[in-house]
Amino acid sequence: MKQGVHPEYRPVVFRDRAGGLSFLTRSTATSGRTVEWTDGRTYPVVDVETSSASHPFYTGKARLLDTAGRVELYRRRYGL
Repeated sequence: MKQGVHPEYRPVVFRDRAGGLSFLTRSTATSGRTVEWTDGRTYPVVDVETSSASHPFYTGKARLLDTAGRVELYRRRYGL
């Protein structure tokens, strides 16, 4: 790899604002805020809106819309 071209790859804490989940991983993401992790070290923290802790697909709270069934119900009800 060329030196001085690539961004710094370092440990970063990602924190889900909605689900309350935080996890430490390596990333090139940057942040001006820091947080003290359970190991006593301070890491940059990146707040995210959605992660696997709060996304409806992963939590099992996803809703499926049955538009075809609704149209058929309307037609049966009103005789159209």
